[in-house]
Amino acid sequence: AHPMLRAALPLLPRALLANLQSSTGCCLGRTCQQMSTAYDVGLSTNIKWHEGAVPTVVKESLLDQRGCVVWFTGLSGSGKSTVAATLEHALVGMGRATALLDGDNIRHGLNKNLGFTAQDRTENIRRIGEVSKLFADAGLVTLVSFISPYKADREAVRARLPPGRFVEVYMKVPIEICETRDPKGLYKKARAGQLKGFTGIDDPYEEPLNAECVLEAYDSSGNQRKPEDLAAELIHFLGQKELLEGPKQSEMAELSC
Repeated sequence: AHPMLRAALPLLPRALLANLQSSTGCCLGRTCQQMSTAYDVGLSTNIKWHEGAVPTVVKESLLDQRGCVVWFTGLSGSGKSTVAATLEHALVGMGRATALLDGDNIRHGLNKNLGFTAQDRTENIRRIGEVSKLFADAGLVTLVSFISPYKADREAVRARLPPGRFVEVYMKVPIEICETRDPKGLYKKARAGQLKGFTGIDDPYEEPLNAECVLEAYDSSGNQRKPEDLAAELIHFLGQKELLEGPKQSEMAELSC
């Protein structure tokens, strides 16, 4: 094994080491699958995928959870960021490792060169989709809060992840409620014609048709739902899908070279 990897081996649980070194005979120090010659991807030429030495399932075993992407989508003011942040606090309180990616925050750095044209919106989601996949591959419960108005863009991100590892959360809040909240005053500007291409006003929002979770602002009795209650609902869903527990031993036994 590589010296750095060998140094990390004592940190692995004994049961995991037994599976990796005895039951499976996995070497952990060399690539199990040899790739062929270089190839092109998009505009990138002569590249080749480099396999890492540590599979995602091993990282998930260390963290005792599954790497996944919980994708919050909805209109501005629907509560995406608030619920995502509340959920992260709750998960960390449970001892879970998380990452939180917020649309406005990402535009401060990685995506600050993008505007709000349809083309830029698509690129915005493509980039953050790839970033969220990297976090999920590292075994983190990755919370993503983006308006992400176009269905095709969201589905493209879903397609990049293994089945069951992309959880779409639709914040189904009517635009009338979002406008009353209007935390950044953007609806007011859009209605006044001072802001063009604003989602829900003069740019479309394509509602998810089959989101894993649909969260509404009010319950059946007409009471406004608290962020903590919505986060608890999501934790229950993630638990049901076994995303908050580590891999089964049978999965570890499948690791072989």
